Amino acid sequence: MKLDHYYIGHTCEELKERLRKHLSNHSGFTARSKDWELVYSEPYSDKSSAYRREREVKSWKSKKKLKVMIEK
Repeated sequence: MKLDHYYIGHTCEELKERLRKHLSNHSGFTARSKDWELVYSEPYSDKSSAYRREREVKSWKSKKKLKVMIEK
């Protein structure tokens, strides 16, 4: 099933490992699709900064704004 959604989150793991987990058999939002791909990332030196940025991006609620960020 193709969801046509962006997943926004932060992790302390390597990005390849996090993506592998999203593509594995599990329950939750990311389990609904098996075609997730990494299209954008930002490095942060600490978890709290990464979490703040995650909340900021999620607050946009705009696919158009996300696409602009990804294309930069």
